[in-house]
Amino acid sequence: MPSSTTSIRLIEPADAAPIAAHRVRDAEAFRPWEPAQPDDFFTPEGQAERIEGLLAGYRAGTVWPGVVLAGDEVIGQITVGGILPQPHLRRGSVGYWIASVAQNRGHAGNAVGLALRVMREELGLHRAEASTNLENLPSQRVLRRNGFTPYGVAHAAIFLDGGWRDGLLWERILGD
Repeated sequence: MPSSTTSIRLIEPADAAPIAAHRVRDAEAFRPWEPAQPDDFFTPEGQAERIEGLLAGYRAGTVWPGVVLAGDEVIGQITVGGILPQPHLRRGSVGYWIASVAQNRGHAGNAVGLALRVMREELGLHRAEASTNLENLPSQRVLRRNGFTPYGVAHAAIFLDGGWRDGLLWERILGD
């Protein structure tokens, strides 16, 4: 895949097939970083069902589910979840993945930067949060390049790859 411009947009039902194809191909590569998934997660039908749930959350104001594009090709996802829009909270948590065929080309960093703009300008959020596995150095570099700083460790916070893993917690103040 040639290097292309990175963009993000709201996820659509038609994204189920390309997302499923990436997830099947990258299942082993993502195993250390993501929770185990049922078999139907890796099918277009399972992704379509998941996308419908994400879009329901979007309509409810609790999530902004996006896809990452290189040119016009879906190469990953970026999601702002756990949105708390109340005036005294105004925060959301960023999560993302980029397909292995498109990694190491700046797409993750660009997508996070674009998501931060959505958080500030479209969602009116004040604070961005994220978490990474302690060993996920590439994702930590993406967050650092986008102005996030680590602020703590969540011990035994997520069950990954057969065991409870610590998470490094990240924050960035978006401003008004």
